[in-house]
Amino acid sequence: MVAANSEDASPSRRSWPAASEALSQPGALRGDAGSGRQDDGGLPWSQGHRAVHPGCHEYCQVAKLFQDSSLGNAVNIVVTRLILLMEDQPTLEINHHAGKSLDSFCKWQKTIQHRSSYGNAIPDNGIAHHDTAVLITRYDICIQKNKPCETLGLAPVGGMCEPERSCSINEDIGLGTAFTIAHEIGHTFGMNHDGMGNACGPRSQETAKLMADHITMKTNPFIWSACSRDYITSFLDSGMGSCLNNIPPKQEFVYPTTAPGQAYDADEQCRFQYGVRSRQCKYAEVCSELWCMSKSNRCITSSIPAAEGTICQTNTIEKGWCYKRVCVAYGTRPEGVDGGWGLWSPWEECSRTCGGGVSSSIRHCDSPRPTIGGKYCLGERKRFRSCNIDECPAGSRDFREIQCSDFDSVPFRGKFYTWKPYRGGGVKPCSLNCLAEGYNFYTERAPAVVDGTPCRDDSLDVCVNGECKHVGCDRILGSDVREDRCRICGGDGNSCVSVEALFNDSLTEGGYEEVVRIPKGSVFIHIQELNISLNYLVLKSKGDQYYINGKLTIDTPRRFDVAGTTFHYRRPTDAPETLEALGPTNMTLIVMVLVREENPGIHYRFNPPLNRDPLTGFAWHYTSWSRCSSLCAGGVQIQQVVCRKQTDHSIVYNHFCDKKSKPKEKKRSCNTEPCSPSWWTGEWSECSRSCNGGLRTREVLCKRRISGTEEKVLDDSACTPLRPSLTEPCSNHSCPPEWLALDWSECTPSCGPGYRHRVVLCKSGESSDTLPESKCPKHGRPTSRVRCNLQRCPPPQWVAGPWGECSAKCGLGQEMRSVQCLAHTSQPSNECLEHQRPAAMQQCKSKCEPSRPISTDSPEECKDVNTVAYCPLVLRFKFCSRPYFRQMCCKTCQGH
Repeated sequence: MVAANSEDASPSRRSWPAASEALSQPGALRGDAGSGRQDDGGLPWSQGHRAVHPGCHEYCQVAKLFQDSSLGNAVNIVVTRLILLMEDQPTLEINHHAGKSLDSFCKWQKTIQHRSSYGNAIPDNGIAHHDTAVLITRYDICIQKNKPCETLGLAPVGGMCEPERSCSINEDIGLGTAFTIAHEIGHTFGMNHDGMGNACGPRSQETAKLMADHITMKTNPFIWSACSRDYITSFLDSGMGSCLNNIPPKQEFVYPTTAPGQAYDADEQCRFQYGVRSRQCKYAEVCSELWCMSKSNRCITSSIPAAEGTICQTNTIEKGWCYKRVCVAYGTRPEGVDGGWGLWSPWEECSRTCGGGVSSSIRHCDSPRPTIGGKYCLGERKRFRSCNIDECPAGSRDFREIQCSDFDSVPFRGKFYTWKPYRGGGVKPCSLNCLAEGYNFYTERAPAVVDGTPCRDDSLDVCVNGECKHVGCDRILGSDVREDRCRICGGDGNSCVSVEALFNDSLTEGGYEEVVRIPKGSVFIHIQELNISLNYLVLKSKGDQYYINGKLTIDTPRRFDVAGTTFHYRRPTDAPETLEALGPTNMTLIVMVLVREENPGIHYRFNPPLNRDPLTGFAWHYTSWSRCSSLCAGGVQIQQVVCRKQTDHSIVYNHFCDKKSKPKEKKRSCNTEPCSPSWWTGEWSECSRSCNGGLRTREVLCKRRISGTEEKVLDDSACTPLRPSLTEPCSNHSCPPEWLALDWSECTPSCGPGYRHRVVLCKSGESSDTLPESKCPKHGRPTSRVRCNLQRCPPPQWVAGPWGECSAKCGLGQEMRSVQCLAHTSQPSNECLEHQRPAAMQQCKSKCEPSRPISTDSPEECKDVNTVAYCPLVLRFKFCSRPYFRQMCCKTCQGH
């Protein structure tokens, strides 16, 4: 078998494969295994309505392998569906090349998932969700070429729970395929081969286990190595197997009740693996290595042990059966012992000295240890708690920064760099990604940060075992204590007020305009333009120190550490500009806007601290009249009502004044004269074509606005000569190539199961030229062959030819004809009923000519009549004494 990672795949000799599910600390996590079987010919088993499919024995064996205590984790294999692929799938291509076949299968199995819309329930189409997919194929696969070789399986390492990588391909070798499936599933759990980058296998002089890179007679494929146990434990503890934490749907499969070796004896197991003429070779111990007769009548083995339950015999056991590579007394099976948890270990040292670290404690399933198929312990294997939660002293280095700097003395690709934390997106929050200072690249320096490292800035959540875990505002792991709206841990929200408003004043272009002042101590600050514009949000202090977009210079969107908090400035191309910070701020800040065009409106909200002074008076006041909302046809001016401090008449937040006494704002009309005529343009119509150049149109009118509710349409001559265009080109991009499917052919053959075919072409969108198929999207190609089934073909029947000539030219003889059993295709068949066969021979009679006297004086005239073919028979049966026969066969009968 072979493991494949994101960069390479290493081939190996005959070995096994895998696919499965697992459990993590809180309890047993079940995964669901979907599978498909691709066959190159007939099935190696019969299928009755209630027959037990050999694949069921394989999956039962896989389930047992993952339930073995040597795995160190409770893993439950559940088959959610078994798909038999009897015809080509449009996007699935399986051949001898294991790598390409695996890639195709992984993409195909992702397309039949329904988890997003159906959860783990079975949808209406009956296709249940799976966590990993297993392909069993009868192709003799090979890792690097499209030709048969010794590869048995292939799977992405660590692919479990990744939709396009949780899959494997396995060569069908009969019941022994269970070991291949288990092996390849092990790879998806992050397992490497024993001895590859670890101390297991040959390096430790131990017996090869299930994850060995190839199988020999000494291999024990029924148990896992310590390295395999460490790999899967690390995988599950890191949270990478989270997709398995659900209850799979129930399926009404018929599962075997007997051991596979009882259902299929050694001879049958050989036929599964080497063909219908193979049988067991009575060679070596069958329980440890099954030997079979090859097509060339030689004894061969793939080093796979015979299935459990296979009949065996030893010097001491007259009749036994195989159990985990050993021949034991028939019908006996050692009793298993379920495992039990031992005591918790003492708490380990805290991972940090300040700022919130993590300590752990573990327990083992060893009181007692599970043995002989006993159940593994369920529940929490490792527990964690917070420690050293006090804030670090002022000026302390960032904890993630310290971890990055530890790699300054470690060469990276032959060079040394100064590393700083990378805080951009697109990376796992609990992996250590560091940026090379002075260079424009970052890399992952460690797969997991030290426990207790914050997952993200402005977040209390911390990383534990490479997984982000929730931390309450009290800095306790798993705590539900939260900050209130004032960012007071466990508070009631009464120590601050909420301020939210829309700033939509008309502004003069070309300068800075104040939007709002954010008081010291404010939290949950959010500033956002309503629409995309050419304006820019600006942040400064009361002392005119600019922090963002100041002095007519536009800053790159990023994080800004300002006023004791971090502001996140974002300016995406497809969304409005935003400015956000959690706070609290340690000074008063002023939000400005750099005006380049009309203000689309700016929405702001924040929560300043409640700090009322009862001795200070506040009162409502009217502002000056605003600018007229329109230059003509009637606009509106407004006098707003604001709350002012009585001592200095400064504007303060409205909550300081009495809401009940607030007067209404004032409005008045302005600029009531009609507007000058101007061109009015309607909305553009849809383009006449979606590609290759089209045209769109709009309505253009000369109008004059009389008032806010009245407009008058004028003659075009009343407006300026520069009339806007009525049409414009659109959709000028070239049409993409597309598939064109021609008509279906007739069903071939004309009766019974067959196929209909059609030609599928890749056509250019511009000129309808035929292009190579690689130019069209592969996933959208229409199928070019479908099954069809016309009326039942007529049964084979006897066909008789015309009768031949009579064997006698005179008198009685025999005549013959050909009789054949022919199918409806006129091909020979052996399925005609024998009792309906027409006669191929019958008696015949020819008219005799008048005989001429034969002179006995002329011996030269004594001859056989040349038209008679039976003279030797006349002699043989002693008919020469009869006148007629002696006359017709004169020469033959002469002397007799």
